[in-house]
Amino acid sequence: MDPQRSIDRVTKPPAPPAVSHLSASPPLRRILTGGVLFLLICLVAVAGYMAAGWHLDDALYMVVITIFGVGYGEVHPIESPPLRALTIMVIVAGYGAVIYTVGGFMQMLIDGELNRAMGARRMTKGIERLSNHTIICGMGRLGTILARELHAAGKPFVAIDTDLDRLRAAEDRGYLVLHGDASEEDILDQAGIKRATNVAAVLSLDATNVFVTITAREMNPAVRIIARGENPRTEKKLLGCGANQVVLPTAIGAQKVAQLITQPTAESILEQIQDQGTMLEDLRRIGLQFNELEVISDSELSNHPLSELEIRGNHSFLIVGVRHADGTMQLNPSPTLLLKPGDIVIVLGHEDDLPEIARRFLRKQPKMTYRGVSVEN
Repeated sequence: MDPQRSIDRVTKPPAPPAVSHLSASPPLRRILTGGVLFLLICLVAVAGYMAAGWHLDDALYMVVITIFGVGYGEVHPIESPPLRALTIMVIVAGYGAVIYTVGGFMQMLIDGELNRAMGARRMTKGIERLSNHTIICGMGRLGTILARELHAAGKPFVAIDTDLDRLRAAEDRGYLVLHGDASEEDILDQAGIKRATNVAAVLSLDATNVFVTITAREMNPAVRIIARGENPRTEKKLLGCGANQVVLPTAIGAQKVAQLITQPTAESILEQIQDQGTMLEDLRRIGLQFNELEVISDSELSNHPLSELEIRGNHSFLIVGVRHADGTMQLNPSPTLLLKPGDIVIVLGHEDDLPEIARRFLRKQPKMTYRGVSVEN
C-alpha cells in the first residue's frame, strides 16, 4: 500500500527551517565573522610581503609583530610606498578584526551564550548516547505530560519541537531536546530514530502526525509508532501509514465524561485512588499486581487451551491478555485459546495469590513493564 495514497487529500503544512538545537546566535556569528576576517587579512599581508621579495617566515613574523604591536622592529627596511601602505593596512585592519572578534566574545559571555553553547554540545552528546529510547514529536500539552511521565519513570527520551520557548522550558526540566520539524529525516536521524524503540507523534495537527509517521516508518521499520489523532477519521490514515497504535484524546475524554455520568460511584473511587500516585502504585495500594508469565516449550500447558491455566490455578486472578511470540497482543482472550511456546500471559491478581500451579507450568518473567514502569516481580 502506498502511504502517500492513504493520506487522502491531507496537505502537509509548511515546515520551518530545521536545525539541530538552536540557531547560531548573533555573538557567535560575530566571533566567526571576525575570525574569518582576521585570517583573511593575515593571508593577504603575508602574500604582499612575499610579493616584495620576503621569505615566508619573515613575512609571517612581520605580520604578527605588526598586528599585535610587539614592536621588536622591522624584519627588513620598509622604504617603498607600497610596503608602507601594506603595513598601515595590516595595522588598521588587523586591529579592527581583533577588536570585532573580542567584542563578540565579550557579548557572548555577557548574554550567557557560552553556557548555552556548552549546553547544546552536552545535549548533542546526550542524544548520541541514547538507545532503546522514545522520540516525542511535539511538546504541546500532550507531549509535555508524556515527557513528565517518562521522566518520572526513568525512561530515556528526546523531545522534538519547532517552538524554542517550549524547548527551553523542557531543557530547564532536564530533558534532551531537538529544535526542528519532526517529519524531516535529518531531524529524526539526529534524534536517533534507528536506535529508538518508540516514536510518539503527538503534534496538534493530524496532517503533521501523518507525515511524521510515514518518515519514521521508512527510516526504522521496527520502531513502535504511537500517533495522536484529533479527528477519528484520521485513525485509519495513521494506521495505514505505519502507526502501530492511534490515540484519540477527544474520544478518550468523551468516554471519561460518560463514565462519570453513568457510573459516578465507581469513577469516584478510581479518581481517589489515582490521585494518590501512579496507576501501578494504586493497584499495589489495594493489593493487586500485574504479572507476566511466559510459556516455555516443555511446559505442560504448552499447546493446551488457556482454560487449563484457570482450572489449575485454584486462586482468583484475572487473565488480562496474551502476547504471542510474533508480538501480537490479544486482550480478553477466549478460554479455548491454545498457548504456544513463547506466549506471555498477562494476569492481574492479589500479590499473594499468584497460582503456585502456574509457577510449575509457566516461567515467570523476572521483570514486567506496565505503562512504562519496570517492576520487579
